[in-house]
Amino acid sequence: MTRYPAVPGHEVVGKVMEVGSDVTKIRAGDNVGVGYIVGCCRTCEACKLEKEQYCNKKVFTYGDVDTNGEPTQGGFAGAMVVDQKFVVKIPEGMVLEQAAPLFCAGVTIYSPLNQFKLKQSRLRGGIIGLGGVGHMGVKIAKAMEHHVTVISSSDKKRVEALEHLGADECLVSSDTTRMEEAADSFDYIIDTVPAFHPLECYLSLFKVDGKLILLGAIKEPLQFLNPCSCLASLLFLDNYSYDYITCIGKSPHTSPDVCGNPTLMERRKTITGSFIGSMKETEEMLEFCKEKGLFSMIEVIKMDYINKALHRLEKNDVKYRFVVDVAGSELEPC
Repeated sequence: MTRYPAVPGHEVVGKVMEVGSDVTKIRAGDNVGVGYIVGCCRTCEACKLEKEQYCNKKVFTYGDVDTNGEPTQGGFAGAMVVDQKFVVKIPEGMVLEQAAPLFCAGVTIYSPLNQFKLKQSRLRGGIIGLGGVGHMGVKIAKAMEHHVTVISSSDKKRVEALEHLGADECLVSSDTTRMEEAADSFDYIIDTVPAFHPLECYLSLFKVDGKLILLGAIKEPLQFLNPCSCLASLLFLDNYSYDYITCIGKSPHTSPDVCGNPTLMERRKTITGSFIGSMKETEEMLEFCKEKGLFSMIEVIKMDYINKALHRLEKNDVKYRFVVDVAGSELEPC
């Protein structure tokens, strides 16, 4: 829950002005970035495994309370103070404004591909949702030499997906014939849609051990319109209660009429989630993007355009991230 008043901004890039006496990781003058978290407990299992984003005491970049009891304030400001652990040096040669969205959108895609061992070439992947996160999903997966299909509810994004982003295919989920033809062909699907939508239609698309990876933060519980009876009580619970659901057997109470054919259990499919990425993965992702020449597609705006930008966001009128040029804006002193 955001605490107000709040200064937003969680994909932050800039130049280091000063460092403390104990700082060894970066130097004044370095180009650096800060992502979605700026603190963690450093003692729990997640922290010891260098998966700080799953620490129960993680501190968000803005709208949260820091370890010193003060509210955290984000990057839409003239300056910010951050612990060196949560600051990542931007590789030389990367354009700052294009690198900024990588600190959230980029690592949010990279982390599940890394964690679930999906970085090898020749995999077949799907991307649902073609926004700020989804378009980076297409770019990163293609750079890993995957066969990438954009899955959409309509045919409106076909040209965008194939010609502008370089996807291999565009699959319309309402096209029953094409969906049947695509059955048993995907190693993974990354779902970036941040709103409730049915998931059943995607389950037949997976190979054995296929993974549906949910990235969109939604308020509604995870649901299936026709859940298997053995999973009904589980899948209608809060979707944040479980890290993943893996079906490894077939219930005697299920049938193809209820579950579809093949069922989750018969193909050992996994429904899982992922949340941004660790600091280590952020560093790896930036190096990967530099090596492959990847960057986020952006529109740079000034601070006085933010209200208009928010209205455009409501209409999905941005390709694909607004980046606020704070340094180039005329800010009135508080």
